[in-house]
Amino acid sequence: MRDLTREAIEENLKKFLTGEKKDEGLLPTERYASFDYCYNYFQSFRRRGKLSKLTSDKNLEQSCLQIAFYLASWGMLRGSTELLKMSSRHYVSLIELISNTPKDLWDIDIDKYNPESIEKLLKLSEDIKSVIKSRREASDTLSTKIMLGVFGNIPAFDSYFITGFGVWSLNEKSLTEVGTFYSEHTDSFERKIPTVEFNPKSESSRFYTKAKLMDMIFFTEGLKIAEKKEAERKAKEQLNLKSS
Repeated sequence: MRDLTREAIEENLKKFLTGEKKDEGLLPTERYASFDYCYNYFQSFRRRGKLSKLTSDKNLEQSCLQIAFYLASWGMLRGSTELLKMSSRHYVSLIELISNTPKDLWDIDIDKYNPESIEKLLKLSEDIKSVIKSRREASDTLSTKIMLGVFGNIPAFDSYFITGFGVWSLNEKSLTEVGTFYSEHTDSFERKIPTVEFNPKSESSRFYTKAKLMDMIFFTEGLKIAEKKEAERKAKEQLNLKSS
């Protein structure tokens, strides 16, 4: 687990929220907002106690499209990925799983991480992978991105997060370390940042979970590490060219 100062935590959050490039920052038309629209959609059914309606004839197509576009926007449908070869209909089994996920899993956030809740999260990850897989086994990156975008109960274990946080896989130890980091930096997570609404004139009544804030912090940290390594590689390449 990589530790960060309070100043570094604040810097990473600010960088994620405001962005430095065209497709970054929490603006309604930028790709990071795809998380917000997906999260708001599924949480709206949860808040109304209508999770079973996610699979109704009226809502099923919209439910599949919400999760599909979020995953596409967040890099899970690019290159040679199996999901790139699937239509939105592929997500029906996932939506059925989400609609039947017990209430206690929707209530988990990193301030509630303990051996029991961590075991439930790992089980949910495996359940998601079993219904989302196509021709290949689904990854931890995919399952945790879905869990973050729907439930907000876990950071997405993608390459930037695991590099930034200093872990290498999703397991009991790594999630325990997520909970430990939170407990050591609780002040940095005691804030209410509203999600972005699709209609920019609407004010959101939902706020990012602590797990989402954790994801922002260490996604940004991992990105900074990757950018530094790339800059060092280019500098070394230029030095080699000059000396040859």
